[in-house]
Amino acid sequence: MVFASGVFLYFFLPVFLATYYLAPKAWRSIVIAVASYFFYGWWRPDFVILMWISTVVDYTCGKRIVRANSSGSRGKGWLLLSVFLNLGLLAYFKYFNFGVDTLNSIFAQFDGPSLQFAQVILPVGISFYTFQTLSYTVDVYRGQAAPVRSFRDFMCYVALFPQLVAGPIVRYNTIAEQLHSRTHSLDKFYRGVLAFQAGMVKKLLIADVLGQVADVAFAASDLTPAHAWLGAIAYTFQIYFDFSGYSDMAIGLGLMIGFRFPVNFDQPYRSISITDFWRRWHISLSSFLRDYLYLPLGGNRKGRIRTYINLSMTMLIGGFWHGANWTFIAWGAYQGFWLVAERLAGRRPFYFRLPCALQMACTFVLVIFGWVLFRSESIGAAGEYFSTMFGFSGAGEVQLPLRPIHGYAALAGAAVIWLMPTTQTLMHDAKARWAIPLQVAFWLSLVHLHYVSHVPFLYFQF
Repeated sequence: MVFASGVFLYFFLPVFLATYYLAPKAWRSIVIAVASYFFYGWWRPDFVILMWISTVVDYTCGKRIVRANSSGSRGKGWLLLSVFLNLGLLAYFKYFNFGVDTLNSIFAQFDGPSLQFAQVILPVGISFYTFQTLSYTVDVYRGQAAPVRSFRDFMCYVALFPQLVAGPIVRYNTIAEQLHSRTHSLDKFYRGVLAFQAGMVKKLLIADVLGQVADVAFAASDLTPAHAWLGAIAYTFQIYFDFSGYSDMAIGLGLMIGFRFPVNFDQPYRSISITDFWRRWHISLSSFLRDYLYLPLGGNRKGRIRTYINLSMTMLIGGFWHGANWTFIAWGAYQGFWLVAERLAGRRPFYFRLPCALQMACTFVLVIFGWVLFRSESIGAAGEYFSTMFGFSGAGEVQLPLRPIHGYAALAGAAVIWLMPTTQTLMHDAKARWAIPLQVAFWLSLVHLHYVSHVPFLYFQF
């Protein structure tokens, strides 16, 4: 089930909210868990079993770690069980197909046999909830989080549907108290509605509209350089508004039921360096990789060379986390290269002497190049696209489906990115000058929703 759908907006959400607020406080975590299982199982009910297994094992591991700590041992075996289970499930469901395809391509170079196998279906959101449950056992092991008070609360935490399938990654220690006790108010609910509406507008009126241009551009092989740049910019806008829109909706839904989720985006296209970009983009993932990968590898505490290696490894793994394709690994390597280059230059980009606006523009171009790698079907396709962008190939026979609506969406996107305050600012300054235009845009997005047959979220595949 997706947020931008009639079944969610007109059936699931009203029924859930009514049931949640009519239920006694002691039962509300159960209501959330049951509703979340229904939400998650809408597409494939059997995948609920997978999430349930992860929930039971990590809850048990957390309890055993605490018991081991109280008896003088550290419970390392239980931590390793949690790590192997979560990463094992992720490796099988997300990377098995990629691994076999890679082996087959190697065998083909030597006229070897081809491995035959059934394609493994990727469960939606597995990358997010495995990271969340893993963060619980690691934090309990480190002594950075108290064990969950009840299995009911842990079910609620793992299955929490607002951010279940596409983030933000909510670490247990950030909402531990909220699972047990949280406040509800009309003001919080109202601000949650505004955040949800803002996310819907971003998703439907900007991301999906510009996605039409990006899809044609990246499927074509004979664009003009100008159209190749337009396609790359369209995708740069699409992925931001798709994912930040989902995050806004998740944060808004959380507020409606009393939860405060961490901010996931902080105007990333206003960054003045790639280092700055990663402080602002997908903050929940970058902080997770920092705390559970970069710092355990040694961070910047073991000398300059080791720091550069740790940065590069973290970004490579972060790229691979996004998907089982060499393009994601290349994207991670590309991001790691710029982070290391800026670290070598004293945490500054090579264009740091330019005015701030030009630094922002240069960073935006570097980010666009990264998204070309991210969006392309293969390394070869990315190379062809870059070649077209710089005028080395492409006959210009394919015309992008440019219509006035695409121009309006691009202008609206540019205004949101570079002129308007963040959704979080609007939530806390919910005056008529913002609220009324938002209502108009939200109703336009609902009208748009009824004229489209399919509304996917890009990050469902990750």
